Amino acid sequence: MTTYEIPLTAESQRFRITLSGVEYQLAIQWRNAAEAGWVLDIADSSGAAIVKGIPLVTGCDLLEQYRHLGLTGTLWVQTTSDPDAVPTFDNLGDGAHLYWWAEG
Repeated sequence: MTTYEIPLTAESQRFRITLSGVEYQLAIQWRNAAEAGWVLDIADSSGAAIVKGIPLVTGCDLLEQYRHLGLTGTLWVQTTSDPDAVPTFDNLGDGAHLYWWAEG
């Protein structure tokens, strides 16, 4: 498996990225509500939504339940000080990281 860290900052952002040879548009935003946090939207290269509102939580493959949509990698969130701590408003991209593991 090939591991790639998706570069993020602690701000809402939208960008294009190629993962396992496929171009996607990713949008990350902070939802400031009780029990909310950072969420991820994934679109294809033309901007058509593939999946929206994936919470950036730790300890699981964020894409596992979306395999039927043709997503071929694993997205994983991990924090440096505590691998199971959920990313906070301030630490995304610094203490909390988003990784892509390419299959095959």
